[in-house]
This record gives sequence, C-alpha cells and structure tokens, in this order.
Amino acid sequence: MSDNKRDKTSVPEPESGGGSNLSEPASGASSRDIDFIKEKVKERPINKRKLLKRTMITASMAVIFGLIACFTFLVLEPVFSNWLYPEEEPAPVQLQEEAENEEMLPEDMVLETETEEEKESAPIASTVVQKVDMSVSDYQKLYSNLYKLAQDGAKSMVTVTGVVSDVDWLNNTYENKGQTAGLIVADNGKELMILTEKEIVEQAEKVHVTFCDNTQATATVKQSDPTTGLAVICVSLSDISDETKEAIKAAKLGSSNSGSGLLATPVIALGRPMGTANSVAYGIITSMDTVLNLTDGNYHLLTTDIYGSTNGSGVIINLNGQVLGIISQRNNSSDAKNLISALGISDLKNNIEKLSNGQPMATLGIYGTDVPAEIQESQGVPAGAYITGIVMDSPAMVAGIQSGDVIVKMGTEEITSFKEYKEEMMTLLPDSQITLTVMRQVQDEYQEMTVDVILETLK
Repeated sequence: MSDNKRDKTSVPEPESGGGSNLSEPASGASSRDIDFIKEKVKERPINKRKLLKRTMITASMAVIFGLIACFTFLVLEPVFSNWLYPEEEPAPVQLQEEAENEEMLPEDMVLETETEEEKESAPIASTVVQKVDMSVSDYQKLYSNLYKLAQDGAKSMVTVTGVVSDVDWLNNTYENKGQTAGLIVADNGKELMILTEKEIVEQAEKVHVTFCDNTQATATVKQSDPTTGLAVICVSLSDISDETKEAIKAAKLGSSNSGSGLLATPVIALGRPMGTANSVAYGIITSMDTVLNLTDGNYHLLTTDIYGSTNGSGVIINLNGQVLGIISQRNNSSDAKNLISALGISDLKNNIEKLSNGQPMATLGIYGTDVPAEIQESQGVPAGAYITGIVMDSPAMVAGIQSGDVIVKMGTEEITSFKEYKEEMMTLLPDSQITLTVMRQVQDEYQEMTVDVILETLK
C-alpha cells in the first residue's frame, strides 16, 4: 500500500505546456486513418490506334455527308431554280412567209429613177425599147452597187468549221478541219439557227462558226436531213457579243417556185462558191426545170452560168437580197460539174423549219410525182401522189405499197399532189402510225384500199 501510494505520488503532474505532447499520438493516428483515401490521379495512356480509328471514322462520315449534300444540291438546285426563276422555252421556229421576188434590174442601179412628179406628168405611151448607152464608169458603178448588195447579204453568211481528231501513219495525233458555208435562217430567242452541209458537221468532234465580223463561237448540231444532205446547227445567243448581234442578221427568203419567173434572173453567189471563204460571183439562172426525185420528196435544182468550184457551198440571192437557193454541187451533171447549182429554197422551207426545231425526219420510203391533169382525164388516173418507186425494206414495202399506187389521203388529210404528200410528211414523227388511203389499179379501174403504216426515222 505504501509502495503504491509512493508510486502515485512520484508521478509528476502534467504541466500546462505539455498538452502538445499528449496530442501528438492522437494526431498521428488520425493521419494514418485517412492515408488510405488519398490517391494520386494518373492520366490514362493514349491509345493511338483507337484515336486514329476514330479520326478516320469522323473524316469518312464528313466526306460521306459532304457528298450527300452535294448530290442533293445538284439534284434539287435545277428544280428550285426553275421554280423560283422559270426559264422561258425557246419559241418554235417558223420561217417567214415567202416574199415575192421584187427584182431590181441592173440598169436601175446605174440610171437615176424618175421623180413622182415626172411620172405623173409623163404622157402614157406604148412600150418602146430604149437603148441605154453605158460607159466604163457606169460599169464600175454597176459592179460597185452589186458588191454592196453582196456585202449586205454576207451578214447572213457564216463559215462553219468541223474539227475531227485523226492519227497519221507515225501514230501522231492531229486535227483534221473541214470548212463549208452556213446561212443564218432563224433566231428562237435562245439560239441562232444556221443551215449548213451535213457532211462537215455530223461527224465533227467540235464545230466552230465564224461570223461576218470574224468573231467565232462554238456550235452544236441541232438536226440533220440525210435526203438533202443539209443540217441545222445552233449557237447560243449568250455566246455572241452585242456587237456581233448588231453585225449579223437572219436571211430573207424568196421564192423558187416554177411560176415565179426566175429564168434569166440575175443572181449573186455568196459564201464559198469558189471553194474559199467570202468569195463572190455574179451570173444568171439558166435553168430551173431539173427535178431531183429523192426519198419522200422532190426538189427543183436551179442552175446558173457561174463557173465555180465543185466543192462550192453557200447560197444564191437575187438583186433584192432574197435567198433563192442553197448551193449543192453534188447533183451536177458530168459536163457541167463546175457550174454553180442550188436547191430551190421553196422546196426546202419545211425541211428547214423541222430541222431548226430539232425534230427527226420521218420516212415512208417512196419516190413519186404528180399526176398531170391530161393523164387524169385520158387514162382515169386519180389525182394524188403517184408512186414511181419503193425504197428497199422501207415502211412502204413492209406495208405492201406498190409502184403505180396513188396516195389520195393521209389520215384525214386529202392529198392531190406529191408536194402535198411531202408537206404532210413533214408534220409527222418517226414511230408514229398513219392510215393511208391508196388507189390501186385492178384491171381497168382503180380501187380504193387503206393501209396502216408505222413510219421510221430517215437515215
């Protein structure tokens, strides 16, 4: 007991400053208690393969989205453009009505015309042949005025160049160019229509047009006619400058009908009658009785006394500037191959309109002629399109039409001549079906029969 008491009394009392020593163990224990929740956050290691894969996927999706957006824009842009800004359709080409040939006499280019007062005061007298004396200066004035007419007519002329790539024997590529004349025939408000030779432009890779002011533009083929060897090409008006539009003009068309009195009419050949661009020649019409019997139509050939090139092209115009014919040298006879000849413009009018509107030519496949009135009366042949021949494997042959048949009706249209048949054919399109009413001779009389024919494309 005494020892215990001594032990208790021997323990010194804690000092007021010793509190810190008592608290240290408690503080150390608390620190150890929270050490387990203290963590060091480490950055996750970068997986380069996954990063590259995600980058490629994102880029691919962006490309795909861009392509879809571009495709959608390309598809819908014309729709919205036409909806917001509707584009006017080009007007169908309708050539001007044939004007009467208002011919100017050569002497009118030299001699002064009478005034109205002189005409009124002049006494009425019978026709008297008056001798006109012309000096060298008069001839100079005459040809000077003729050249002025030629210059005015040249505003409707162009040079057409067809470019075709070719390979020589050393395997070197070069461009082969063919040239011919062209005639401005119409303007549909969007394009300029030019009549030219089919052979030069049909197989060309590029077609260029040179106008009278030497400016050029690119053209495309609108439609071609294998029968006449002609084609219409077009140039966008947006590709022609305002200055050029002022310098050029569409041609004035005259009449080449047999009753128009063209024989011995003075004419000017324009275009390339001599085989070179912008050549000019003067002469007269020497004949207009030659008729070319071509497939589904007949065409008058106007011949002149103008000595030109066998490769000549262009037009012949009268002294009033009206186009009378389109130069075509391939139909000349062997003894007159260098004389300028032309297809009559009256026979080509419907062809030009159809080609200018981009419509393909339909064919039945027949050759024919008119039935003269005396033959109708003496032999009882009905009036209509008399068939003189059938093209091999044509729709006419397939339908059983024969030489000697007379077409008197096409659908509901009465046909009294081969010209009317040709005009009606120009209103029809390939692959269309038409009912023909045909008169066929059986023994001593003609009997009526109907035939259904499906037309084909003229090739």
